[in-house]
Amino acid sequence: MRLPSRASSTLAVLALSSCVLACDEVGGQRDIGAGFLMQQFPRDTLPRIRRPTREESEDVRLRLPPDDEPPGRHAFYWTRAIYNGGGRGGRGWGRRGYGAWSTDFPKGDRQFLVVLERLVRLDAYDFENAVDLADPKLRRFPLLYAVEVGHMDLTPEQIHGLRDYLNAGGMLVVDDFWGTYEWAQFEYNIRQVLPGRPIVELPMDHPLFSAYYQIDSILQVPNVRNGEAVTRGYGHTWEQDGYLPHVRGILDDDGELMVIINWNTDLGDAWEWAEDPMYPLPLSTFAYEMGTNMIVYGMSH
Repeated sequence: MRLPSRASSTLAVLALSSCVLACDEVGGQRDIGAGFLMQQFPRDTLPRIRRPTREESEDVRLRLPPDDEPPGRHAFYWTRAIYNGGGRGGRGWGRRGYGAWSTDFPKGDRQFLVVLERLVRLDAYDFENAVDLADPKLRRFPLLYAVEVGHMDLTPEQIHGLRDYLNAGGMLVVDDFWGTYEWAQFEYNIRQVLPGRPIVELPMDHPLFSAYYQIDSILQVPNVRNGEAVTRGYGHTWEQDGYLPHVRGILDDDGELMVIINWNTDLGDAWEWAEDPMYPLPLSTFAYEMGTNMIVYGMSH
């Protein structure tokens, strides 16, 4: 299989940037980005994106699939795990009640889907889909995304639900947790879910890194503030004592990934802030390529 060119993912991120900038009516930067895109893509193929309205932001359930939607209506739903722990409200839905699970939600999820559909031509539900780990509906969705897992405090029901989901063939992707303290918190929780299964470092020749794009090295993707500081020539990409990025995994009995662990990196912030002209383009491009590879791997293994 001929792997896609890295230029395709870079151009898709630039397309997102120019479209968001156009919606926000930002002057000169919009013209530069849009002019470049017009040379690369026909006008009618550019993705259309808008920012959530205030009402949508205050009620994130507005875009969730209806409970009675039949399974299989779309080929893919980008599904976010709701879990207990972190934040003022734990598992809460209210604007002031989000837990750690809702970081970058829903904007990061929506923008990731815009670029994903551009890169992979996947029939995906266009908006967010957040499901509690204890909800039996979880098993309708083969891939699950969880963030800030260094603040996890799973309930017994969530431990049981996630274990059943993974043992039934689902795959969990975790992201955006940093340093030894948050690693210890995540490890404590995931070992309750999958006791006895080792956590391993994934070598660069693992099929994950060539599932769609060829990834030859792991880049550390910073939060938006650190990314902007790096662009300005000062600052750093790491947080806490998480100086080196890692991609680790937990394998099933056949050697396939059940859990992909992105540690000391923040792919979600790169997805959420890809339109920011001060966020480093090589890092947002890497984040989208890594996200694409994880989905293609998860949907094909």
